[in-house]
Amino acid sequence: MNIVDMRSDTVTRPSEKMWEAMRGAELGDDVLGDDPTVIALEALGAEMLEKEAALFTPSGTMANQIAIRLHSQPGDAILMEAGAHPFNYEGAAAAMISGVQIRPIPGEHGILDPDVVQTFFPVADPHFAPVSLVCAEDTANRGGGTPYPIDILDGLGKLARQRGVAAHLDGARLFNASVASGIGAARRARHFDSVSICLSKGLGAPVGSLLIGSDAFIDRARWVRKSLGGGMRQAGLLAAAGIYGLKHNVARLADDHDRAARLAHGLNTMGFATEKPQTNMLYVEVDDGPSAQLILQNHQLRCLAVGPTTLRLVTHLDVSDAGIDLAFSAFSALKATQQHE
Repeated sequence: MNIVDMRSDTVTRPSEKMWEAMRGAELGDDVLGDDPTVIALEALGAEMLEKEAALFTPSGTMANQIAIRLHSQPGDAILMEAGAHPFNYEGAAAAMISGVQIRPIPGEHGILDPDVVQTFFPVADPHFAPVSLVCAEDTANRGGGTPYPIDILDGLGKLARQRGVAAHLDGARLFNASVASGIGAARRARHFDSVSICLSKGLGAPVGSLLIGSDAFIDRARWVRKSLGGGMRQAGLLAAAGIYGLKHNVARLADDHDRAARLAHGLNTMGFATEKPQTNMLYVEVDDGPSAQLILQNHQLRCLAVGPTTLRLVTHLDVSDAGIDLAFSAFSALKATQQHE
């Protein structure tokens, strides 16, 4: 039975060519610093973002949390959009690991306004936690997969520098933002001290992220990764998949965006309310989210209810044109069920 899984772009499986790259990977011991494939992946990531160095981590959560740990001190406040991943989906790790206070800021479709962020810097007063870090998420997941306008990214980075604090870019889907906007990933990250990019979403690798920044920053990050248990030994097996994804799966993200747009248009035609997606995510309004999720799954379409009346669907390299057609069939069944209730 064919099942189309649109719960997330994290569900992708390695292609045969990616498997070939993994099977042929030259291995060492990354904790000891001599896995040549990991070294090659880190060099490639740093080159693509036009920064000095990179560190391979098991997850985007770890990459983000290492950045927060290094950019802050216990008791500091860090600023990010209210829907941001480190605030909502990283298990309160910033509090547990770094002892910091996240101050969530309302945004528009997940996008922060630098003028609003400015107002969240407190006056110098011992009653208030000092701000040490500004974070942005590109694309904004809970904002509908929205890419940041480049002037806003520049404004946030420049604001952080003016206030004497660090700036971190959660670029889990940075290449989606780059492909959608036509603005290169390195240019989008130019004014940020550190950047995390995910290899296991649209790029199709099974595991892993990169944390990217200066040589000194990554040297310290390697220590924090080890302390968190993130050091992996023959990690070149996974790094080879990341290299393949960075070399072969960036430009094709446009296909995912096109399929998401086609899906949104078709669902609107069927009477389901959804905004036109800007990248590979769409949010669909239904009568009952959890119930609709179950009905769709019974018709071979997996998605996630992210609210009482909201579904999220994400296109990726394992969703073909035939998968979009199956999604239309599943939603037709959902509509029929709702009409008979």
